[in-house]
Amino acid sequence: METYRDQYVTMFNNGRKVAVIGISVDADTTLAAWAREEQFPMLFASDPDGKVGRLYASYDVAHKLDRRNVYVIAPNGKIVWAKPVQALVEKDYTDLGVAVDRVSPPPADST
Repeated sequence: METYRDQYVTMFNNGRKVAVIGISVDADTTLAAWAREEQFPMLFASDPDGKVGRLYASYDVAHKLDRRNVYVIAPNGKIVWAKPVQALVEKDYTDLGVAVDRVSPPPADST
């Protein structure tokens, strides 16, 4: 999440027509405190019983955790990109940025 925070302006077009939502089994109070402390510009949702994770095939029943899968959902509600992004794999972030740009192109350079 720190990488998403640090690259929010470029990777997610500074939130222009993009909603970034981190979903976790952690309690809402824990997520809210962490988001404030780390100054995350994105939203967080608590999924303590894994219902949302199960809907998106992201819930790990054995460990009772939501996996670190990332979905890019187009304005029409269709998933256009889905992948487990690995924190140390730069190509995963590049691919994510391309997918975001497909559904929400960055503004044209005014120079």
